[in-house]
Amino acid sequence: MTAADGSDYLFSFVVILVVVAVLLLGVGYFTLHALPERMAHKSNATQLQLVSILALLALFTHNNVFWVFALVLAAFRPPDLVTPLASMAQSLAVMAGKGRDDNA
Repeated sequence: MTAADGSDYLFSFVVILVVVAVLLLGVGYFTLHALPERMAHKSNATQLQLVSILALLALFTHNNVFWVFALVLAAFRPPDLVTPLASMAQSLAVMAGKGRDDNA
C-alpha cells in the first residue's frame, strides 16, 4: 500500500484514527466520571463535598465502588432535619417569652 515516494496512506489514516479514538474515549470516560458531581451540584454543600471526595477516590484508586457510592449519594437527597428543629426551637423560645415573636 505504500506509494513510490515511501508514504503510507493507510498507516497515516490508522494513526489519526487511533489518536482520535483515544481522545474521544478519554473525553467520554471523564464525562461519565463527573456525572455524580454534576448531579450533586443541585444539593447542599456537604453532600457535594462527599460526592466529590468519593469521585476523586474512585478516579485515583480505580476502585469503582467509590464511584457507585458517589452516584447513589448524589441521586438521593438526604432529608432536611435542621429546618424543623430550628422552627421548633424558635417556637419554644417564643412560648417561654425569651424569643421575639415575628407576628406581633
